[in-house]
Amino acid sequence: MGFPDRIERTVEIARPPADVWAALTTADGLAAWFGETVTIDLRPGGAAEMSWSSGDVARMRVERVEEPSVFAFTWHINGLPEDDPRRTYVEFTLEELTLEEAGPGTRLTVVESGFGQLPDDAHAKAFGGNTEGWASELGELVAHLDAA
Repeated sequence: MGFPDRIERTVEIARPPADVWAALTTADGLAAWFGETVTIDLRPGGAAEMSWSSGDVARMRVERVEEPSVFAFTWHINGLPEDDPRRTYVEFTLEELTLEEAGPGTRLTVVESGFGQLPDDAHAKAFGGNTEGWASELGELVAHLDAA
């Protein structure tokens, strides 16, 4: 029996794709809902980094940039040693829609994959933590965009 390899979440946001794209792909946008301090070189192969006052740091490598519909990066797997080369792949897909009550909107899907490469103990920590993390972070993204 295998482990789940991917986390997938979809939210509908009452903002046009351009607004959601900016929140996902700019330092200011990411700092408003995800990290506290953010740098990003928005091109395939570019580096991105998010840090928090807790001392935690997430280093990413930008993998795909197809404005305004696909943004993807790879990042370190929580719970593994810093020098471990394994990464998960995170892809955001934006789809324009018309929300009956709100007008222009975006269906945002995030898929994080690569957890199947982990042994039992590491899988439980990384997959469980990121499953909870995406639910929380996407809620913060929606709240940020709703307030903007």
